[in-house]
Amino acid sequence: MNTFKPHSSHWGAFSGRYQDGKLEIRPHPGDPHPSPLLGNLPAIADSSMRIKRPAVRRGWLEGAADNAQNRGADDYVEVSWPTAVDLVAAELRRVYGDFGPGAVFGGSYGWSSAGRFHHAQSQIHRFLNVLGGYVRSVNTYSSGAAMVIIPHVLGPYDHFDRKSVTWDAIGRSSELVVAFGGMAIKNADVHGGGISAHIVRQTLNGASARGARFVLVSPLNDDFPAELNAQWLPIVPGTDVALMLGLAHVLVREGLHDRGFLDSYTVGYERFEDYLLGRSDGVEKSPEWASGICGIDVDSIKGLARAMAGARTLITVSHSLQRADYGEQPVWMGIVLAAMLGQIGLDGGGYAYSLGALGNIGKGQLAVPLPTFSQFKNPVPDFIPVARIADMLLNPGDEFHYNGRAMHYPDIRLVYWAGGNPFHHHQDLNRLRAAFKRPETIIVHETAWTSSARHADIVLPATTTLERNDIGAADRDPLMVAMKKLIEPVGEARDDYEIFSEIARRLGKFENFTENRTSKEWLSTLFETTRAALVAGGHDAPDFEAFWDHGELRLPLKPDDGGPACAFRNDPLASALQTPSGKIEIFSETIESFGYDDCRGHPQWYPPRAEAEGNESRFPLYLVCNQPHQRLHSQLDYGDFSRSTKIKSREPVRINPLDAAERGISDGDIVRLFNDRGSCLAAAVISEDVRKSVMQLATGAWFEPENATADKTMCVHGNPNILTRDVGTSQLAQGSTGQLTKVEVERFVGEAPPVQIFEMMKFMERAAEPGGIADPR
Repeated sequence: MNTFKPHSSHWGAFSGRYQDGKLEIRPHPGDPHPSPLLGNLPAIADSSMRIKRPAVRRGWLEGAADNAQNRGADDYVEVSWPTAVDLVAAELRRVYGDFGPGAVFGGSYGWSSAGRFHHAQSQIHRFLNVLGGYVRSVNTYSSGAAMVIIPHVLGPYDHFDRKSVTWDAIGRSSELVVAFGGMAIKNADVHGGGISAHIVRQTLNGASARGARFVLVSPLNDDFPAELNAQWLPIVPGTDVALMLGLAHVLVREGLHDRGFLDSYTVGYERFEDYLLGRSDGVEKSPEWASGICGIDVDSIKGLARAMAGARTLITVSHSLQRADYGEQPVWMGIVLAAMLGQIGLDGGGYAYSLGALGNIGKGQLAVPLPTFSQFKNPVPDFIPVARIADMLLNPGDEFHYNGRAMHYPDIRLVYWAGGNPFHHHQDLNRLRAAFKRPETIIVHETAWTSSARHADIVLPATTTLERNDIGAADRDPLMVAMKKLIEPVGEARDDYEIFSEIARRLGKFENFTENRTSKEWLSTLFETTRAALVAGGHDAPDFEAFWDHGELRLPLKPDDGGPACAFRNDPLASALQTPSGKIEIFSETIESFGYDDCRGHPQWYPPRAEAEGNESRFPLYLVCNQPHQRLHSQLDYGDFSRSTKIKSREPVRINPLDAAERGISDGDIVRLFNDRGSCLAAAVISEDVRKSVMQLATGAWFEPENATADKTMCVHGNPNILTRDVGTSQLAQGSTGQLTKVEVERFVGEAPPVQIFEMMKFMERAAEPGGIADPR
């Protein structure tokens, strides 16, 4: 009988065994609240969605004129691995030789595996750097605006803020937690690299039992655990900055702000106060003004401001708020509001960005470094903010602005993607479809037939985490896991490392890429980084073989000393922030100098673009496109847990009872959501947990076009990014605005188009090989 072997995933450590054609999963015994997302893993072993063999798009293979216009609608031909590797190597040799590395875009997103070695993002970037470099992307879809604004205001992203407020501090000291955007438990189920213990729910419950109060500012009532009985402020989506300004106004007018803290630890408050009180623009940002925008009554705004000033208060701002128009503003304004309360650096008080967005944020810091596979240095200076890929492909040479720089989009001839699905992350999918018809060649490593694979020219089948050995470890998680292979590779799938090694061999770069090490040798080499640090720190430090045999290793944590925020509060000179002033920048001279009209020197209110463009009457409903609870992004949408939540094979969309009644929509109806960009079908769920005039449709349903040959099509499965706007948050960050859009909805009449995205791919008969390449099949 097969024994259970240790493994890890982005949603939890576990053990598994493959027996009698089935994969069994057991959560790690030390996890108090295992994630239900583990239920998607067994489908990996036998799903018809798995890519079994290399495949090439027929139009590209045959060299048909203007063949790129058929991407997304073309047939595929399966080929042998030698043929596929030869095709990829030849195309890389051509593009690098004719156009240089600045014509190659290397795409990835890092969520394909929890392993430290078989990490597709590291593998593809290392490989392309060995070839001479590539055009890269910076920041993330999740937090693109925050990653740019926080360094200007607090210092390096993921330093001051995320290392200062811990769950332990909340459990022992927080008296009032005001969560703008909430802390949905579904988000804390996941962490890049793994999570051995899901502690958010029990920590919040413990704080509540101690007497802590919670306020949820969100259009969705379930953005906080129900058992906390949080006060729900059902805000109009995208108006959190207006509410924050109203709260700040009360603090000033009633003398509740901490002028001593502002004078000692911040710069530029006076400039901000001129705006707040209307001295600079003639508009006082009073609770009455805020109420008219955000939909929260005046008394609630005043009462919350007073409560915040009278308690140990923690202000949190979620990822979701900055994934919208002018997303920099709520992140910045949350910092200013916390500074006005004067509690930054106090135990359980102050400010925390994205607490609860990932399972390990808020946990203690590791005392030793983790194994890391070197990507080498990229010599190509060109880059784009990650959410601007369609702009880049559609507008080569055009100027764009980013973080004070005027830049130009490169002319990309070849896209090489491994470890991500842009047809999940990106907005305005009809526009993305058009953009994906521009490059000469698109190469994709994929595990399953996602929309990204279906828009590629060469598709190489990659193994999943279950099909290889690796080391599982994540920041702020003390458990390192020996991720042992649970199943044999499905079909002819190969590890990314093996794929890149073979291509590198064809291009004369094998030794540069591999350093003549096997995968097993790399695991031992990478483990040594952590082992040596353990030895230096006087901790237990087994060798690699001992670790592998035991199956896991618990790493030491640093003490919870309040982090950089506490150090800054205790000595603002010795522990100055890494900002131009060394202090919290309420007004940033740097940002003001950029001259942007959509992000000025201090946080302020900007009306959403849809309102400014006059689309309120045609598209009166806000659509919240948040993260799903049944999968990680679009990953394993074919898994049992994800598919069990679909209704009539489609994604569920929640709608308020009043909005549903006005449109004759009943629970379970197939409905059509639409705006100027496109439309999608979904199944209606009537819910009072959704604010009036708001709908909620999670991201991650695999995009399935009704008509793959049409320029503008409908998604029959329920992907909301067919509806979202593909514009940057502002010229400062150019982050994703995919969280919110405006739509109308109607009951679908007639027979709905079938959902076929999870049906097995069909392939064409083998065509003649261009250039005389022999296929040994």
